[in-house]
Amino acid sequence: MTTAPRPRFSTRLGLSQAVDEAPYDGVPAHLRQPLQAWLLGCFNTNREDQYAARICLQLRLSGGEASRFLLSRQQGWELLDAIDATLGSEDRERDWFGNENWEELDDLLDAGGSAYQVNQDGDGLEERVTPAVRDAVSQTVADAEAEPSAGSAAEHLATAWRAAYGLHPDPVRAYSEAIKAVECAAHSVIQPNHGRATLGTMLGEIGNARAKFTSVISTPPSGDPIAPMEAMMRALWEGQTSRHGKRTGTVPETLEAARAGVHLAATLVQWFTSGSVIRHP
Repeated sequence: MTTAPRPRFSTRLGLSQAVDEAPYDGVPAHLRQPLQAWLLGCFNTNREDQYAARICLQLRLSGGEASRFLLSRQQGWELLDAIDATLGSEDRERDWFGNENWEELDDLLDAGGSAYQVNQDGDGLEERVTPAVRDAVSQTVADAEAEPSAGSAAEHLATAWRAAYGLHPDPVRAYSEAIKAVECAAHSVIQPNHGRATLGTMLGEIGNARAKFTSVISTPPSGDPIAPMEAMMRALWEGQTSRHGKRTGTVPETLEAARAGVHLAATLVQWFTSGSVIRHP
C-alpha cells in the first residue's frame, strides 16, 4: 500500500527544501536498474529464453542477443511495456511460471514512487489508485459475479476498470463497458421482459412507472426514493459522447470522464446486485 513518504533527514533538520514526491510517470533513473533486474529474473535459464522470445515478438523487439537480455535492457515506457507483457504472458498459465513474486515488483514500484502498480490479479500493470477505492470496485465485481441475475456485469465492470486504469488506457472502451455493466446488473430489476433493454430504455421505464420502484435509502414522505439512482443512470447514459456517429466529428470520452463513469457504474452495479433497488409488482 502506498503511504505518505517520510520527509528526508536533511529536510527534517531544515537543511534542505522538501522534495516533490509526486508519483513518477514512465521509468525514472532510480527505478530503471531495479526494474530491469526484476525482469531479467523472470527468465533464469536458456530454456526460458523461448518465453522471452515470444514476448519480444509481441512487442516487435529485435536484436542480436538472447531475448531475455533484450527484454531486460529496455528503458522508459518500453521497459514498462516489457514488464506488463511478461506479467500477462499466456505462457505463465502453462509450463512457465517466471518470477511469481510479483509482490516484489509491486514493492519496487511503490518504494520508488512510481505512478503504476501491479493489478490485483498479478497479470499486468495499472495506474496507481487508492487501495480502498480499488478494493471497493473489486468487491463489487466479486458480488456481481456471484449474482446470476446480474448477467455479465462483473466481466464488463472488470474490463472497464482495466481500460480506465491499465498501462495504456482506452477511455472509449472503459466508458462503453461501464454502461454495459450497469445494463446487465439492472436488466432483471427494471426491464426483465425487454430482451433488448438499454440504459436509455430503462430510463424510459423508470419515467413511465416510477411508482413501481423504490430503494433502501430512506427518503422523506414527499421525496422520490429512486431519484438518486435515476440521476446516476442518466448522468452515465448522457455522458457518453462517442455513442453515435453524426455529421459532426465524434467526440471520444476523456480519460477523466471514463474513470468517473467507471466509478459511477460500480456504485450502480453494487446497488442492483445487492437488492438496494426494488421493483414492486
